[in-house]
Amino acid sequence: MPSPTRLTVDLNALAANFHALEAATGVPVHPVVKADSYGLGAVACASRLMAEGARTFFVARASEGVCLRAALGPESVIYVLDGCVGDAAAVLKASDLRPVLNHSAQLAAWRAAGAGPCAIQIDTGMNRLGFRPEEAPEPFEGLTMVLSHLACADDPSAEMNARQRDVFAAVAVRYPGAIRSFANSGGDFLGRDYAFDAARPGICLYGGGPEGRPDPRIRPVATFSADILQVRDVPEGESVGYSRAFVARTPRRIATVAAGYADGVLRSYSPRGQVWIGGELRPLVGRISMDVCAVDATDLDVAVGDSVELFGAHRPIDDAAQAAGTIAYELLTSITARVPRQYIG
Repeated sequence: MPSPTRLTVDLNALAANFHALEAATGVPVHPVVKADSYGLGAVACASRLMAEGARTFFVARASEGVCLRAALGPESVIYVLDGCVGDAAAVLKASDLRPVLNHSAQLAAWRAAGAGPCAIQIDTGMNRLGFRPEEAPEPFEGLTMVLSHLACADDPSAEMNARQRDVFAAVAVRYPGAIRSFANSGGDFLGRDYAFDAARPGICLYGGGPEGRPDPRIRPVATFSADILQVRDVPEGESVGYSRAFVARTPRRIATVAAGYADGVLRSYSPRGQVWIGGELRPLVGRISMDVCAVDATDLDVAVGDSVELFGAHRPIDDAAQAAGTIAYELLTSITARVPRQYIG
């Protein structure tokens, strides 16, 4: 049955962003397609990126890698950022997945399972995952990649960027022949000295800017839209939604839109959020409900069934995220399974 909400994914824009990142870095781009390609659909996105020339992909969980392997076939290389967790070695091997080993116990577990191609992650200062530089293992057979992750790449002025780059360079030189991967989306635009051998972008592929704001080099990929369910006149002094969070100071025309927090519209998006409706940006009013939200459509020519854009080409996802007090990553990954994904291009 048709749904009043939808997430439209522009695969041509995804491809354009992939090539823009290639041009920015001058090295092969290895897309990060974890979390179902940030909610946009990993099979569809990775398949298109593979058609554009990508051959190496990153997921977070082994289960994601198993699904991606089944879709892409044997020609792709798939790394699992979690590494070799628990007894996952058999699963990794069965689907020809390469763990990103993050500490000595994972390395030991991978070796105990017979080893094979893998990567290691070096913690260059983020203190999240990876070997500390002084604990980095000696070179070993099967090591195909060494990588690290930037903590402040969305801020080009951050001194930590160069510090991490230099630490990574000093450690990576110990592993001749291994691919060096360092730059994430933000890092792809910090300069060629951050690119090393392969870039590893995520959010910029899917339409988010490298500095957490709209960037002309990156095309919007996702459009989250929903239909108007009802339009009503609200007299002065009456309220809209739960807890009377919005009270009309003058007579208003309110459109009730079929998208709520059960679809992925964060409650924090009210009262600062805006949506594209009737050819204009208009504010959300009142609290976000589970299945609907309300928009001030006063003086607009709108009707039941018209589409409203919560983010997309007219309402950039980074602007929408800022209004919700969050980041584009969370907006994308918060869109729930009941919202159908539609692909164009």
